[in-house]
Amino acid sequence: MEITGGDALVVVDVQNDFCPGGALAVPGGDAVIPVIQRIASRFDHILLTQDWHPRGHCSFLSSHADCRGEQEHRWPDHCVQGTRGANFHPALQLPRAELILRKGFRKDLDSYSAFFENDRTTPTGLAGYCRERGFRRMFFAGLAYDFCVGFSAVDASRSGFESAVISDACRAIDVNGSVQEMEAQFDLHGVVLVNSGGL
Repeated sequence: MEITGGDALVVVDVQNDFCPGGALAVPGGDAVIPVIQRIASRFDHILLTQDWHPRGHCSFLSSHADCRGEQEHRWPDHCVQGTRGANFHPALQLPRAELILRKGFRKDLDSYSAFFENDRTTPTGLAGYCRERGFRRMFFAGLAYDFCVGFSAVDASRSGFESAVISDACRAIDVNGSVQEMEAQFDLHGVVLVNSGGL
């Protein structure tokens, strides 16, 4: 698969709290980093997303607040603004990244997707940014495959971009069949799965 100037690599939430030892560790989460580092040089454009929750966020198990929009799961407190857990993993070295999009910063609304909050209507602004930059195809990598990566990839397609998930540059949580559910959404919305070796 040929990578062109209209393509962007979107690296989703490769943060300390989602890697081994973190508050919401994705199994083998840090294994995505060498793959991402290897393929990053093939892309002219790299974007990063960062979970960025306030203390007491509605998605936290410790919180008694209700979330607006879709929120099937409550999670351990994670990626709290300004903490080490919210920092990008130190092995992730992408100095050419052109944008860091922080999401999930509204206390009463979570955001799995890089494009829409979990109410499915409030945009993050990423689609407009990508259109203005002239991007046509988005490649997604990071954590977690069946949540933030997957929702972002589906919403990229819904927003009019070609969308691909680099499967070996992701790791999943797999809660109650979430991988199978997400892959059904990929099929429905035309998201393609690719391997880093084919880029």
